[in-house]
Amino acid sequence: MDLKETQLDTALVYAGNFIQVHKDHAQLPDGSIGTREYIKHPGAVAILALLDNGNLVMERQFRYAAQREFIELPAGKIDHGEDMLLTAQRELLEETGYVAREWAHLSSAWPCIGFSDEKMEYFLARGLTHQGRQLDEGEFLEVFELSPIEAIEWVLSGKITDSKTIVGLFWLEKVLCNRA
Repeated sequence: MDLKETQLDTALVYAGNFIQVHKDHAQLPDGSIGTREYIKHPGAVAILALLDNGNLVMERQFRYAAQREFIELPAGKIDHGEDMLLTAQRELLEETGYVAREWAHLSSAWPCIGFSDEKMEYFLARGLTHQGRQLDEGEFLEVFELSPIEAIEWVLSGKITDSKTIVGLFWLEKVLCNRA
């Protein structure tokens, strides 16, 4: 069965600083016409930053849309035309103050497939040196260390509920067990 939906037309409903909301009409696999609303997103990176002591560099940040604080991996939006590794390096320094000697791309994931084309790129950073944070204007977050074991426990207890962080911790577990 062919499941492809074919775009017939598109309308830009909203254009923000980095997202766009579109409303399309699409021909569905059975030949009928459906409406599809979605967000176009430039993509993002998430960084599993491992300190020499084995702990992760983590963040606590208030997220306005959900109206609550979240425990997260360092992460950020890919600027237009920016290389994803350069994004990861920039975001790690800006948010946490760390630079890494070693970088490895782990995987890609699509966090919101029902309403967004955002693609998240996961990186492992090792050999960290602290140089001082350079937060963006209007960005407020707390940086702290957390052991990978405790991070997994926080997922299981519901203290970590951010999907990008949960996926990242899955990949870290594979790396630490030499299965990635």
